[in-house]
Amino acid sequence: MRISNGFDVSASALTAQRLRMDVISSNIANADTTRAQVVDGKVQPYRRKVTVLSENDTQSFAQRLNTAMNGKSSAAGVKVTGIQEDQEPFKLVYNPTHPDADANGYVQMPNVDIAKEMVDMISATRSYEANVTALNASKAMITKALQIGK
Repeated sequence: MRISNGFDVSASALTAQRLRMDVISSNIANADTTRAQVVDGKVQPYRRKVTVLSENDTQSFAQRLNTAMNGKSSAAGVKVTGIQEDQEPFKLVYNPTHPDADANGYVQMPNVDIAKEMVDMISATRSYEANVTALNASKAMITKALQIGK
């Protein structure tokens, strides 16, 4: 087991949470964008994006334990496997004066819910802070271990 395994796990989580916050920020910034892309010659509003995270190492517990007992690295961490578009339907808002209104006066608005995005942002921020705390704890333990030899 390497002494820097804690750093590796925390660093991967920090990177993943930072990307998650960037995607959430993009969703909030485009919450009113009615012309994000053209599909089949028709303008489509912005579609909410979601970050997909997964485990960096897919070994079973027994395999991971065996690897660690053989003196090899067993740190897994997290990785971003993709950014997917949320397939919830667009919101219909009645606004006949809007340039993107249909014949009935309805405008398709993005499927972004600001309250949901803020909850996700708080969750990502708390996860980021927890990983910074874990990184600092690892650093403090290594520093204390180095001071033992003095």
